Amino acid sequence: MIIRLLSAALVAGFLAAVVATGLQLALTSPLIIAAERYETRAAHEAADARLPIILAHAPAQGQAPGGHAHDHGTAGPGGEWQPGPGLPRMAFTGLATLIGAVGYALLLGAAMLACGRAPTPERALAFGLAGFAALALAPALGLPPELPGSEAAPLVTRQAWWLMTAAATAMGLYLILIRRAAITILGGLVLIVAPHLAGAPVPPEGNSGVPAILAAQFAARSLGVAFVFWAMIGLAFGWAWQVFGREAKAPARA
Repeated sequence: MIIRLLSAALVAGFLAAVVATGLQLALTSPLIIAAERYETRAAHEAADARLPIILAHAPAQGQAPGGHAHDHGTAGPGGEWQPGPGLPRMAFTGLATLIGAVGYALLLGAAMLACGRAPTPERALAFGLAGFAALALAPALGLPPELPGSEAAPLVTRQAWWLMTAAATAMGLYLILIRRAAITILGGLVLIVAPHLAGAPVPPEGNSGVPAILAAQFAARSLGVAFVFWAMIGLAFGWAWQVFGREAKAPARA
């Protein structure tokens, strides 16, 4: 059973990653590159604005207070490492998508087996769409996908709210769609709505350097890619589960 689960997850993750990576490179990566240009421009403008103050307080002839010259070099807008443009960026995008897809496929298969549902393409698709609702759609209602340079709340608070929303939505969908009793349906609705009543973390006030239309396009395209991604995971997992099941029965008949 475990070998069958792992095999189906690997196949489903690979197929979903291939499709999702192609969509990302065609739909969302160009928007990310455009946003990075705005972010770099804003960083240069901020550095130019600070330059007169720095020069006014700098020691004479570029010497540090201790008398030694400093060579600071340059850094990116956020100081973090990023893969180079072109093939390296495409490779890292595909690798990250593949790892996530296999992990999500494992979770989907484990959830189906834990709920006592035999993985068929139709049932796995339904579970995949539930995964999209819990891990992509519901969190995006409060924290839409963000481009580089966008104003955002602190990372820890965003992660905590995302985790709470995803877990509450997943449990709510389980109570509504699997348990299907009046009290569980009511409890599921409460769980789904509660994180949004509590409210997502609010970003600090300030002007983002990224145009609003660019951010809106990225959020919409990201959700569209996520929908296809989860649908592919579900369909491919259900199909692969049945294929590996037939292969396991074939030697026994022989």
